[in-house]
Amino acid sequence: MNPLVTAARSGLRRGGIELRQTFTNLESLWGYLFPTAILLAVMAFTRGARVPGTTFSLGSQMLPGALGMSVAFGGLVSVASMLAVEREDGTLLRAKATPNGMFGYLIGKITLLTGMALVSLTLLLVPGAFLLDGISLTSPTSWIILILVVLLGMVATMPLGAVFGSLVSNPRELGLVVLPIMALVATSGVFYPITSLPGWLQSISQIFPIYWLGLGMRSALLPSALASVEIGQSWRHLETAAVLSTWAVVGLALAPVVLRRMARRESGSSVAARREKAMQRVT
Repeated sequence: MNPLVTAARSGLRRGGIELRQTFTNLESLWGYLFPTAILLAVMAFTRGARVPGTTFSLGSQMLPGALGMSVAFGGLVSVASMLAVEREDGTLLRAKATPNGMFGYLIGKITLLTGMALVSLTLLLVPGAFLLDGISLTSPTSWIILILVVLLGMVATMPLGAVFGSLVSNPRELGLVVLPIMALVATSGVFYPITSLPGWLQSISQIFPIYWLGLGMRSALLPSALASVEIGQSWRHLETAAVLSTWAVVGLALAPVVLRRMARRESGSSVAARREKAMQRVT
């Protein structure tokens, strides 16, 4: 059998096992449930407010943006944090020492993160659809748009997360990744229409995937009349596909190069040195 096929199967099995383990681990369950509970509480609290210029619930308008944010965080932050942690504990070094181990490792992480993203989206979307008015997924077109945005969003963000994780030497430096992403979330129309922000902030937010993920989700879940509060009073499907595809191409071009460079630099001595530094911080 082809060695790459064997490595891919091994990666798929490993990813499936790690995904199942997240349902038995208290920390992982907290990671699923706590952010979801907070977001649902915020949306429930604001469902009586109205989107400016409309009679539509602001809480309902937040839900698609929160779904887009969840995809972005899963792709950018989760990938970066896993790489940083497993680089420090030697998991990457062991994968590197195994024939086609890095390929199997990446397949496993893609399987794990895709499963985690789908679980997080389901936990947010299902209760949100019952809790909030105006959310609709009754037409085949809505489902197609939703699925395409989720898939394209994952491809656009996961490779970038791998690049960020490769550049971070240890988990304690993840704030360098998380803080800029949080700033983008605040200015990307996730919790309030982006048209209420200054024009220069709107321009900056439109460069990055988070805004377009939220816009794509809103186009799938909200009434067409709500496009009136968006930039250009349109859902801009073509622009959404173009920007997310561009980021996907950039990430897929950069990630293999950066990951190979990182893997070449991994050695037993470098892992031991990082562990020693970590222990010194603890003590």
